[in-house]
Amino acid sequence: MSSLAYFDTSVLVKRYVRDRGSSRAEALLRRHRFVTSAVAPVEVMSALVRRRTGGDLSQERFQQIVARVRRDRAFWDLVQVTDQVVREAEAVIDQTGVRTLDAVHIASAVVIQSAAGVEDFRIPFITSDAVQFEAASRAGLETELIG
Repeated sequence: MSSLAYFDTSVLVKRYVRDRGSSRAEALLRRHRFVTSAVAPVEVMSALVRRRTGGDLSQERFQQIVARVRRDRAFWDLVQVTDQVVREAEAVIDQTGVRTLDAVHIASAVVIQSAAGVEDFRIPFITSDAVQFEAASRAGLETELIG
């Protein structure tokens, strides 16, 4: 079985919309068991709508991508935004000053890593956001930045 890795929405979107780093994102998504926050599907939809509104995606292409995302969601492991995740996200914001949803993603990965109960267990946190990358590193996560 493939190893578990936490993917931020910034990397997930690269799976559906060709962008710098898309090839690397796809390779990592194939290699690892995918886990992300329960907020990721909403963030993906927001990113796609922004691209459609901005003219980067036609309506037809937008609909194709949304259909693909909905099919793929059956295979996503989503971390629910529990009280523990919220408390951890508040601590991440206090320590790093990152934005709300970035903190939720980092906190979700920290909670998953802690839940494993294995002292040396390190879940890779994969993002294409440099600020989030730095904050996740400060939170003790093994991080990988996709450019």
